[in-house]
Amino acid sequence: MTASPRRLALAALALAPFALALPAAAQDGQPVRLIVGYAAGGPVDQGARLFAPALSRELGMPVMVENKTGANATIAGSEVVRAKPDGLTLWFAASPTITISPNVMTKMPFDPAKDLTPVAPILSYYNVLVVNNNEPYKSVRELVAAAKASPGKLAYGSAGVGGSNHLGALLFAKRSGIDMNHIPYKGNAPAMTDVIGGQLNMMLDIISTASTYIHSGKVRAIAVTSPQRNASLPDVPTFAESGIEGLKGFDVGGWYGVYGPKGMSPELVARLNKAVNAALQQPDLKKRYKELGYDEWTGAPQKLAERGAQERAMWATVTQGITVD
Repeated sequence: MTASPRRLALAALALAPFALALPAAAQDGQPVRLIVGYAAGGPVDQGARLFAPALSRELGMPVMVENKTGANATIAGSEVVRAKPDGLTLWFAASPTITISPNVMTKMPFDPAKDLTPVAPILSYYNVLVVNNNEPYKSVRELVAAAKASPGKLAYGSAGVGGSNHLGALLFAKRSGIDMNHIPYKGNAPAMTDVIGGQLNMMLDIISTASTYIHSGKVRAIAVTSPQRNASLPDVPTFAESGIEGLKGFDVGGWYGVYGPKGMSPELVARLNKAVNAALQQPDLKKRYKELGYDEWTGAPQKLAERGAQERAMWATVTQGITVD
């Protein structure tokens, strides 16, 4: 039996690209802007650029990554806060700006809990401590001994004051009873360049990007910040394995999530959430994220909102006395 015109029309609507749910601007070829708050080549940028094509396939429209760097990624967040709540401007956010920056910035330009719309979780990550190849220490215990022998001499880099790798290294130093010199950068990528070049002794970097430098022999891995060893770096011990009393239970990680401006309609958020979760199940992306050492973390917008609130409260106890102008 031949399908009726009405049935054919309904079937076409069901299969229509996601772009039909967005404003007319999307129909004119305007892409979705996926804002990243860190430099090109860094771990957040890498994660976003892997994710964008997968999301584009689900949305049926272009998704373009834009880097808006500086101020602990609050410049990127501000760009999204000011945007129209039409789904065409989204933030591929790393957790430090959502959970740490509100605790350390004296002039946080927006309130992550009030000025953004959570859309979807993306993934969880952990860091790895890497050192310049010429450094003599090859374990956490040896590094701690070297730091105690020369207080304040060893320098570590980070993506900025108040960033997760700054505070993770600070927590490591406090718990192991050492004093190190913090050198902030405008992203992980330039800090890693200086570790490789010998201008820095070490840094904590997200496993996804650091593993490339580790496997190519450009830096040496000392320990991972996860409670268990990471599948992509199985030979690298955890901080807890060092046997240092203060490092028992050491567990410092972060996550990525997609946010939009305040005021997005529930229907639009639901459609975007569905598209993000479908993108994350695409085999190529799923495989690549796993190879890079990321942990899968998906679900509803509320899941993202709840974790942000919980970790803001947790970091408030760690960041006392640290301020960023």
